[in-house]
Amino acid sequence: MKKISVIAFVLLMIVSPLPLFADDGMWTFDNPPRKQWKERYNFEPSDAWLEHVRLASVRVEGSSGAFVSANGLMMTNQHVASGQLQKLSTSERNLRRDGFYASTSAEELKCPDMEAHVLVSYEDVTARVQGAAKEGASDKENNEARNAQRAAIEKESTDKTGLRSEVVALYRGGEYWLYRFKKYTDIRLVFAPEEQIAFFGGDYDNFTYPRYCLDVTFLRVYENGQPLKTQNYLKWSAQGPTDGEFVLAIGNPGSTNRLLTLAQVQFQRDLGNPLQMQVWNSRREALLRYSATGPEPARRALNTVRSLSNSIKRLVGQQDGLNNQRMMLRKEQDEKALRAAVSSRPEFQQAYGSAWEEIANANRELPTYAKRSAFSTIAYSRLGQIASTLVRYSEEVGKPNEARYEEFRDSKLESLKFNLFSPAPIYADMEEAILASWLADAQQALGADDAFVRAALQGSTPAALAKSTVAGTKLGDVAARKALFEGGAEAIKKSDDPLIMLARRVEPIIRDLRAWNEEKIQSVETAAGQKIAAARFAVLGRNVYPDATSSLRISYGRVLGYEEDTTLVPYKTTYSGLYDRAVSFDEKPPFDLPQRWRDGKAKLDLSTPMNFAYTADTIGGNSGSPVINRNAEVVGLNFDSNIQKLPNRYWYVDEAEGGRALAVHSAAIIEALRRLYGAEKLAAEITGR
Repeated sequence: MKKISVIAFVLLMIVSPLPLFADDGMWTFDNPPRKQWKERYNFEPSDAWLEHVRLASVRVEGSSGAFVSANGLMMTNQHVASGQLQKLSTSERNLRRDGFYASTSAEELKCPDMEAHVLVSYEDVTARVQGAAKEGASDKENNEARNAQRAAIEKESTDKTGLRSEVVALYRGGEYWLYRFKKYTDIRLVFAPEEQIAFFGGDYDNFTYPRYCLDVTFLRVYENGQPLKTQNYLKWSAQGPTDGEFVLAIGNPGSTNRLLTLAQVQFQRDLGNPLQMQVWNSRREALLRYSATGPEPARRALNTVRSLSNSIKRLVGQQDGLNNQRMMLRKEQDEKALRAAVSSRPEFQQAYGSAWEEIANANRELPTYAKRSAFSTIAYSRLGQIASTLVRYSEEVGKPNEARYEEFRDSKLESLKFNLFSPAPIYADMEEAILASWLADAQQALGADDAFVRAALQGSTPAALAKSTVAGTKLGDVAARKALFEGGAEAIKKSDDPLIMLARRVEPIIRDLRAWNEEKIQSVETAAGQKIAAARFAVLGRNVYPDATSSLRISYGRVLGYEEDTTLVPYKTTYSGLYDRAVSFDEKPPFDLPQRWRDGKAKLDLSTPMNFAYTADTIGGNSGSPVINRNAEVVGLNFDSNIQKLPNRYWYVDEAEGGRALAVHSAAIIEALRRLYGAEKLAAEITGR
């Protein structure tokens, strides 16, 4: 017992995500870090406090948001809502470029396909899901049994409550939780600033600090045709945070890989990330070529180009972390320490000891299939995605619910249809450019004899195939999509729509690759990941947090500047700094200001804080997260991080290393609404004055 106690202590000091010395962790609401809050910040929230901020938080557009008034007013980033802004825009009315404000409810614009989800309840279903696995069964059989059980739980919950229900895997399969969401689909645009002030400095300033961005949008959630009435909304702090103040970020961080094994991280470094970079660069280059053909194509492609550029820059920072020998040595030491703790106890070794090698062996097979899996798709074209969804749905819907692909379970069909039947515009010329470029890149990456390439092209060229299929398809028409969807397998089988025919040809190859991955990789990693999670729980207890999974989390830290090289970086920036940065570049793009901001300088209090840096643990998906104080008042709106923080997908980058999340200051938002946008009514609703 003495030996394991020593090892456990060492583990706490080395491998545990327990934030003994840092503001580490994206914590679930069932297991908040109460001990750390009390010891570091003398913060002891009640259960009612936690429930209030949870019910005020919203998952939207794969990111985050929050209610900030009793009348359904929701706050998020401009870049989170930018896809909807683009869909609501035309060549004559460019909402992204010019901004938007609805001074009355009648002027609010309904978003074509935005959903908002509020986590209303959750329960632990680990025993039921893990209990579906049987002793002596193969990893594949047990993975199918677990997935079937998850589907059954979701359906039971949805049928009983009417709420969207998802079984979320945490700790790489160590726990499973049933999350129930209230879903809203009537969401209307209230306010958005000009893109140039929301993303001031463009890609040059992206992932840097100091920053000067008013990256905010307000939307209103409606229910039964009326603004949503809610008691759970966050009140506003007019003064915002002070230097060193304790703050929390509530949101839906997308994905972290901190609990991966060393073998999995090495695969990401050596093959996975470079392959992802190749795919993203391919897509961005196609859109940039299309954008160069004119102002209207540039407007249509802007949102996806910006998103891809952001992802590419973030991935460069993550890869730099993985190529840092010191950081990788820390990962290696972490794994050795945990494995040593397991091997020191015979019962632990017997139960968990094989897990790391099982994952390592599975990952050795990945290089053979990784490139084929990455390029064997037509879904990067919106029309291609629609065609693939229709073809896949027609086959999956005929199966029992528990045997379907996860995205076609009954619990997800309403959201699938909402997206599939979106009235958002589809631009044929852009679709043709995307599809032609993607098929050409797939042909180059995989070779002309690859099964996917042969099935897709059938002897044609990528350009010719893209031209004929996009010109001949009727899938741009929502009514045509609905007819095929409702007609089921027979309608899909008989369809002569060229995009449906293309999707039918490539679907068997895509299914084969998915089946291989589920059997050889996913099944093994889930079974082994469950063992490693159990080992970690056995040694450390539940004083650890799971990897991010796009599920609701609570992070915390301090508003804090940092040292960089030989200088100090301030915790906040101001409107004065914004104008100085613009003038310092002679207002040449991307450091030019919207006309409203040039004309309105004298109206602003230039000492107003604009952005601030803080130490909370965040990642992509936290965009739009409210930053609140201990009184649950909004002091800021998370929108980015600095470049030092980018490796935090794989490990927490602490405050001493300069890692910071970035937020729009609450005072900056109100000052701009009142002084520049004539939005006094909106400001009054937000502040309650």
